[in-house]
Amino acid sequence: MLRRQGPSQMQFWFIALVIGIAAGFAAVLFRLGIERLQAFLYGTEDVRQLHSFAESLPWYWILLIPILGGLSVGLILHRFTPDGRVRSVADVIEGAALNEGRVEMRAGLASAAASLITLSSGGSTGREGPVVHLAAVISTKISAIIRADGITGRDLLGCAVAAAVSASFNAPIAGALFALEVILRHFALHAFAPIVIASAAGTVISRLTLGDVTEFSLGRENALAFYAELPAFLILGLVCGLVAVVFIRACFWADDQGTALQNILRLPRFLRPAVAGAMLGAIAIFFPHIIGVGYETTSAALTGQLLLHEAIVFTLLKILAVAITVAGRMGGGVFSPSLMIGALTGLAFGLIATAILPEVSGAATLYALAGMGAVAAAVLGAPISTTLIVFELTGDWQTGLAVMVSVSISTAVASRLVDRSFFLTQLERRNIHLAAGPQAYLLAMVGAGRIMRPMSDPRAAPPDALLRQVEAGIFVTLEDTLETIIPIFDRTEAEFIPVIKPSPKDGPPALEGAVFHIDALKAYTRAMADTAAEEHS
Repeated sequence: MLRRQGPSQMQFWFIALVIGIAAGFAAVLFRLGIERLQAFLYGTEDVRQLHSFAESLPWYWILLIPILGGLSVGLILHRFTPDGRVRSVADVIEGAALNEGRVEMRAGLASAAASLITLSSGGSTGREGPVVHLAAVISTKISAIIRADGITGRDLLGCAVAAAVSASFNAPIAGALFALEVILRHFALHAFAPIVIASAAGTVISRLTLGDVTEFSLGRENALAFYAELPAFLILGLVCGLVAVVFIRACFWADDQGTALQNILRLPRFLRPAVAGAMLGAIAIFFPHIIGVGYETTSAALTGQLLLHEAIVFTLLKILAVAITVAGRMGGGVFSPSLMIGALTGLAFGLIATAILPEVSGAATLYALAGMGAVAAAVLGAPISTTLIVFELTGDWQTGLAVMVSVSISTAVASRLVDRSFFLTQLERRNIHLAAGPQAYLLAMVGAGRIMRPMSDPRAAPPDALLRQVEAGIFVTLEDTLETIIPIFDRTEAEFIPVIKPSPKDGPPALEGAVFHIDALKAYTRAMADTAAEEHS
């Protein structure tokens, strides 16, 4: 019945619950796997104190672990992915928008394994990206089993992502809103209930396994000293927005330089992560703070245990380390690094601000908390869910005004200087235009073969007119989409455009049919109407 008619509402909620439980277990097992492997490689019993422990290890061991980890990652990705690239949140967003809520399963599982090794062996990224994509693989499998349509597939994808984020960070409210704000990119009412069910299920799995504790423990002095302090948080938001832009651009610049260097040296792609691992290991010998997710350093920033110069140096080093990890195609996400960078930026700003105006200033750690949310929100392009994640990670709901002010300014600044977020900029670099909204990316979803009138159609265009257009260089192929076709109509003002099949031996192309202007506009209008109906249902 599920395959023939699709799920009813109650059945769909039950499926959402099952996906939430499965994604919750996936997130928890991924986290525990990182901790176990990290403890084995570095020989520590408490991975939350890894940075402190690593200072006592021999330098050659700190250098060797990331190299071996990078080599393992390179071999996995070379064997199980077509392009040697790790799948992450950007691919989940693409799947939701362009592929009916589906992602690549084989490459996704390989990416999860590669990211687990990366985060365990010295890579300087976060675990939320791999966890989100791993959850998307689960929802993709279930969508295939029940033959889910586009709307159902996207909703199931949102359920899986919400559960994964909730379980990973013990943040059920933020997990649900993250799925809606970042992945589905709408707040449709029909998707809200199942996503909340899945998010709650993921949180329950996490709390039963890891305990009901916040990720960070803060001091009790986080409070606004006076409302006159709020302008400082506006300035902090501006600074954090610029830091987020530097972080995003540094990652993509490093990736471009890594590709150029790989081409110059003719380096096999499976060695690229190992080279990045060697660079990370060399930095970690002197600054082990860059190893892994970085929660120890983030906690130190939030509790004011770092000096001003330490906060600034660690910020720059973390940006460098993440850029190297991304450029090396090693895997992992950017959310946890952005939390660390934000906390360090906020602490540095707070130490300066409270020193200049101590009579109207609260604690410097409040600026660290606000900075953590501000940089992360700007990087993710998710001000609502990021603000809630900060509250749920820290358990501090009393300083919401300061955090919200900083988050709003940083997001506004960063969105003007990049394509809205790290993920959408990543997709834009692949020529996938999701940042502009459905009016842009829907054009790429309608192909010429879907809307053309074949030559056998009684309403087909005259063959002589089509051949004249082909001779004039006006034609498209079956693989072309409205993204290519609409500009041709605008430029030529033609009533129809020939669709050809190129000859394999330099002969004349074969006419397949024609795309009429009216048919192209109708298809685009239907696609826009379907999208609007889904988003407002």
